[in-house]
Amino acid sequence: MLKLLKPFLKGKFKLYFYFGKKLFDFTFSFFSLIVLLPVLLVIFIFIKLVDPGPILFKQERIGLNGDTFVMYKFRSMPVGTKNMTSEQIGRLNLTWMGKFIRRTNIDELPQLFNILKGEMSIVGPRPALLSQKSLIEYRHQNGSFFCRPGLTGLAQISSYDGMGVFEKAKLDGKYYNSISFKSDMLIIFKTFLYILKPPPVY
Repeated sequence: MLKLLKPFLKGKFKLYFYFGKKLFDFTFSFFSLIVLLPVLLVIFIFIKLVDPGPILFKQERIGLNGDTFVMYKFRSMPVGTKNMTSEQIGRLNLTWMGKFIRRTNIDELPQLFNILKGEMSIVGPRPALLSQKSLIEYRHQNGSFFCRPGLTGLAQISSYDGMGVFEKAKLDGKYYNSISFKSDMLIIFKTFLYILKPPPVY
């Protein structure tokens, strides 16, 4: 109960934060999946042709209030690859298809289903691995632990090579303390611009 009340105690009661954001997430993800269905099917086929194995990569992540959930991605890594951070993945020998979907961030599209299910948001802190103890603790301290993880976020559009965990968590906290429809729209817009930059960190 205390976890649920924490945002209220911190003065975070806002119409958009508690109601509008969830409605926007559901609507955005629902219509995005309809529009992107042909793209998803093409990626599905190419992954299967280039590297036989599971189409989706499923990974347990930390969600709202520290609850765990299974996050979906198109599989870009070899079968049997262990959990690792984005920085570590750069050492793997990926197929051309794997490199393409990671470079364009297409591998993240299945997370629209996580958003539709209410496990994630369009904008928010990226869901942490269970092993990222420091990141989880920093987010707990700055309050961003108490909002749904996002497909994109302030830390993602502001990142640079070598950005530390504390700096990322600080940006997550900054986002949490200024959540609004306007800020979410700005982050979504900047995400599209960020994807065009070579090479993306996330």
